[in-house]
Amino acid sequence: MSQPAFSSDRLALACGLGAVGLWSTMATAFKWALEFSSPIQLIAIAVTVSWLFFAARLVYQGKISQLKTISGGTLRRCFALGCINPVLFYGVLFTAYDLLPAQDAMAINYTWGLTLPFIAACFSRVLPSITEASLALLSYVGILIIVTDGNLTSFEFDNVTGVALAIGSTVLWGLSWVLNKLIVERANVDAELALLLNFTTAVPILWVTLSITGSLPSLNSGTVLGGIYIGLFEMGVAFVLWMKAMQLTDTPIRVSSLIFLAPPLSLVFIATVLGEAVATSTLVGLVFILVGLGGQQVAINNK
Repeated sequence: MSQPAFSSDRLALACGLGAVGLWSTMATAFKWALEFSSPIQLIAIAVTVSWLFFAARLVYQGKISQLKTISGGTLRRCFALGCINPVLFYGVLFTAYDLLPAQDAMAINYTWGLTLPFIAACFSRVLPSITEASLALLSYVGILIIVTDGNLTSFEFDNVTGVALAIGSTVLWGLSWVLNKLIVERANVDAELALLLNFTTAVPILWVTLSITGSLPSLNSGTVLGGIYIGLFEMGVAFVLWMKAMQLTDTPIRVSSLIFLAPPLSLVFIATVLGEAVATSTLVGLVFILVGLGGQQVAINNK
């Protein structure tokens, strides 16, 4: 009788590793694709590809008919949330990658795991514990180590705007995740269907903006391939694999812990594909960030 449970958990780990493997390539993909297009051009292509991916999946699964059962209020909230994520979130994130070295933007972006519980606490009105707050502070010390190149006494930033945008993207991600979770749970909406509705708002907003500003993307191979890769894998397949892993496992913390493999793997891709020399300060700062994230995950799980 134990074999099915074992097989299910093994499949969950395989799906989780697949998602983490894809996410670990994203910093490299973002930085590479931005050499050929502006942030909003890249977002427009990626979001369109992701919209087509989720629409095709929902049609194939027969879930698209559930749109008829969703109330007008829920539809409006899902559409409105699309303005935050993907439009604003990816706009801020891609601009940060455009301004910063890939390794810096990647490391800062992974502090979304700290931002998320604090934003959730604002909605639940349950303050984080002293331990959680201390661990968050430890991770933000890691950010300071990275952005000051390890020279904390000088407290000088190479690119203040890029750092602010990278940190701001974690806030936008946390806010959109919490709001989307509330909508999905209260209205009992399929998570993928909610994403499709978010992206349904984003697609026309992005393409109309590009048309009005006269900045439609050129159809060069870098722009097209970058947009397809990011839209299909970062916004699409990786999300499906991660949700599948969380559904299959009986031990969510084991699967969620896999996310800590992504930053080191990301650095490998950044160094080998982009040719960025990984700074010692980035490695030290990343250790601080991961210790803070890991400690907070343990603290939350033990509540």
